[in-house]
Parts: sequence; structure tokens; C-alpha cells
Amino acid sequence: MRPFPEPDPGEPSLGSPGRYLLWLAAAHRASAVLAVGYGVLCTLAQAFVPAAIGRGVDRGLIAADRGALVAWCAVVLGLGVTQAVAGTLRDRCSVTNRFGASYRTMQLVTRKAAQLGAELPRRVSAGTVVSVGATDITRIGAALESTARGGGAVVSIAVIAGVMLTVSWQLGLVALVGVPLSAAAIAALMRLLHTRQHGPRKEQGALADLAVDIVDGLRVLRGIGGERVFADRYRERSQRVRHEGVRVAGVESSVAAGRLLLPGLLVTVIVWLGAHFVGTGRMSPGALVAFYGYAVFLAEQLRRATSMVDQLTRAFVAARMVTDLLAMEPGLGSGDRDLAAEGARGPLRDPGSGLEIPPGRFVAVACARPDDMLLLADRLGRYVDSPATLGGTPLAEFPLAEVRRRILVVDHDARLFSGGLAAQLDPHGPAGGGAGGDMNGSAHGAADRLRRALDTASAHDVVEALPEGLDQEITGGREFSGGQRQRLNLVRALLADPDTLVLVEPTSALDAHTEARVAERLGAHRHGRSTVVFTTSPILLDRADHVVLVEGGTVVAEGRHGELLADARYRAVVTREVTVA
Repeated sequence: MRPFPEPDPGEPSLGSPGRYLLWLAAAHRASAVLAVGYGVLCTLAQAFVPAAIGRGVDRGLIAADRGALVAWCAVVLGLGVTQAVAGTLRDRCSVTNRFGASYRTMQLVTRKAAQLGAELPRRVSAGTVVSVGATDITRIGAALESTARGGGAVVSIAVIAGVMLTVSWQLGLVALVGVPLSAAAIAALMRLLHTRQHGPRKEQGALADLAVDIVDGLRVLRGIGGERVFADRYRERSQRVRHEGVRVAGVESSVAAGRLLLPGLLVTVIVWLGAHFVGTGRMSPGALVAFYGYAVFLAEQLRRATSMVDQLTRAFVAARMVTDLLAMEPGLGSGDRDLAAEGARGPLRDPGSGLEIPPGRFVAVACARPDDMLLLADRLGRYVDSPATLGGTPLAEFPLAEVRRRILVVDHDARLFSGGLAAQLDPHGPAGGGAGGDMNGSAHGAADRLRRALDTASAHDVVEALPEGLDQEITGGREFSGGQRQRLNLVRALLADPDTLVLVEPTSALDAHTEARVAERLGAHRHGRSTVVFTTSPILLDRADHVVLVEGGTVVAEGRHGELLADARYRAVVTREVTVA
């Protein structure tokens, strides 16, 4: 598949569901036009089969003309071959359109998710993103696919109605009046269906959110015995989804009944009138056979046309969710100053709290309030708009991508992804698809770096416990305990080797012996690089070059761990000492 053109976020085609669908169709202009063209050719070939059969009956069977019978049989065969070939080509183009539209939408959604970055989970629920990726993208692709069959159906209905008018204006008039009336009745039901489909879509997103929360917190739920509570919540929410689904199903059943009943009634009327005309000599038997074929054909094409409308209705609802997501813009701007030239050697400072991280130092920050840890980490990494500076220059003036590359924040939400463990720990190494001039040298260097990081994080035992070691395929880290995930996340952060590494409670789930090994090795591993650890663990604080105490969002004391123990405020935070007034 050829690459699609890059979208222009400012163009109006991405601003509304209808325009977005038109934009997708324009992106597949060639295959979309071919699909509709083949669809029209296929349905017209099918439409003229009754006419050929009727001529064969009149001029061949009734007239006892063997040559005419053979000729019209050949015409029927030719129409069948044309229908088969055109139908195959139509379906090929339709499938191209379907997967192309789905793939293009996935590209846009993924690019937008990457653009929003850490802002995404703060602005959109995980269930909404899952529903867009699992349901909405498929519906958009199916709608684009349906235009070939639906477009052919619409054209063929008009053509056959004209043919019927030519042969018998009475029957043609019945068809011309009956088809639009049937379509209008079904369209009214479609509008009602379109209105009611928003309810299930909203409830499905909420149910997906709850499912994600349960899966992520299952270990904790089992520890506190909360499975039944959350199971009841899930059951209640799923019943809401079922209730909304039943409401929609009622309309869907009416639509399905109308798509069968109304065309069937139309066929019945046309056949009855045709039989009456044959009995009175106003129509030949062959023409009656043809009209019966036309009526059956029109019923089928009407169902296809209404099916296309149904698919487009669903796609419109799905496109609204997609365009709502694509309309989001990052709240953080990106500057253009050269970070390497202006800020790489200076301290990282948060003026709001007075926290300053000198270059190349291992600094531990103890916060009296746990919320301050995440807030300060977000400020230092510019995950929120803040006056933080690097080398005296505001971080907002540097390119955001460069800030992300040089300042890495690893908090409680850091997680592993599915795939080979080695590739998850070191995406840029040979196992993760990195490229290098000397593959052997690159592989050895990557292996040494990985081994050293595993040693620093005391994670060798985690890898050794896996049947395939570093080659083990993992499923997002769910097979590891909290402490194991923490150590593997630390390994990944050390392999990234940023200029400034910000860690939030990196050892909170570790036992004291493992934590002591990590604390002893972390400073040496990061020698020459800035390391900030937000923690209240005395083991980590004792190993830091410099310790900062933050209370009420402001730095209130600094020094070495041993020196600060003389401060009652510091002791209250670190040793959980309670002072009685």
C-alpha cells in the first residue's frame, strides 16, 4: 500500500465527522472511484439478466426459435461472466478502501496519542481510546467498503426503474413510487437508530474504563478483598450497556423488518399487476418474467442501499469520537532554542519551590506530602506548564522533544509493553531494532550496558527466573510483581541514559536488602549525570550526594542525610517520628 499524504491539522476536512469521512474517501480517490465503478457495472450486469431471460422466453421458447434461444442464453452467460469479474474487482477495491481507511485512521489516532504524550490520560479515559481503536476504526473502514455495493445499488435502481417505465409505465410508476417510499420509511428508522446509538457508545466507553481499572488493580483488589465490590460495579455497568443495547436493538429490529417487509410488499404488488396484465394480453409472458426479476432485483438492491446507509450512520458516530480525539491539541508549547548549546551544563531549577539540581549530582528529595513528589517531577520534566529552567533558560523555550530526550521522568505509572523483554528494556539496542555500523561491536556494547543496568537495579534474578531469559515474550509486565516491575523499569531508565534522570519512589516495593543494593550502585552508575530521586526511604537518602526537604511545596532544608536528621521536620518525614505538642 502506498504511503498516505500527511494530514494538515488545519484543513476543515478533519473538523467534523462528515468532512472527515469525505477526507478519507478523497485519500483513496482512485480505489474508491474504481470500486463504485465496478459496483455499478456488476449490479447493472445483474440487472439486465431478467431482461435477457424475458427476451429468451418470448423469442426463443414461445416462438420455438432455437437460434434466438441460444443467442439469449449466450447473452445471459455473458452478463453472468461480467458480473463475476466486475464483482471480484469491486470487492478487491472495496477491501483496499476498508483497510486503507482503518489503517489511516489508526495512523492519525496513534500520531495524536504520541503528540499528546503524557497529556493523553489526563484528558481522555483509557476506555475511550480502547473503544476508538477496537470499534470505531473498524466501523469507519466498513462504511467506506459499503459504498461500492451501495453506490451500485442506487444507480441500478434508477436504471431499472427507467427500463420498467419504458416497458410498462404503470408498473414502472409503481416501482418509482414504491422504492422512494420504502427508502424514506427506512431512512426515518435510520435517523432514530443514529440518535440512540450514542447511548451504548458512551456506556461501552465507561465499561471499558472500569475493565481497565480492574485489570490494572487486580493484584491490589485481591490483597484487600475487593474483588466482589468491583465485580458488582462491573455487573451494574454492564447491565447499563445491556439496557442501552436493548433499546438500540429494538430500533435495529424495526430497521431489519422494514428492509425485508417493504421491498417484499413492492415485489408482491408488481408481480400481481404483471400477472393481471399478462392475463389481459397487455404484456407478454417473457415481460412478466423480466418484471418479476426486476422486482426481486430491486428488493435486493434496496436492502443493499439501506445497508450502506446503516454503515454510514454507524461510521458517522464513530467518526465523531475520532474527530473529537484528533481535535485535541497539546497544552504545552515547544520552543526553538538550542538546548545543547544553552542549557546542557547548567542546573535544573524549579523557581516555584526553590528546588535546584546541580549538574552531575545525585540529589534525593524528601517531600512531606506525597502529592508534591509527582507535582515537582512533572515540573522538572515539563509535563505541566511551569517556570522550571535549565541553565537559567526556561524549559518552555527549548524544543519539547529535546527536553523529553534529555530529562527522563519515571513515576508510578511507568509500565512495560508487550513483546520481547530485551527489546522492552533497551528499544535502541540490537534486540530492539537499533542499527549500527559494526553489528558485533554494537551487540557486545549493548549487552554490556544491559548487564550493568541489571546489576545496578539488582534485577538479574528477575531475568533468570524467566524460562527464556531476556528473550521471554512478556504481556505488558503483568507476570511480574510490583517490586520486579520497579526494578525492570529502573533498568530501562538506566539504559536510556538521559542527562537528567528523575525517579519517583523507585524502590517503594523492594525489600530492605534489595533496596540497599540499588541505593549503593545507583550513584556510581549515574556518575557524571544528574539524578533526582523523590523518596522518603532512609536507605536511598543516606546514599545521595545532596538531600532536599520539601514541605508545603517549598524547599525548607538542604544538606546530607545525617545532618538533616537533626531537623525535627525531616525526622518526621523520613523516620515517621510523631511529635506531640
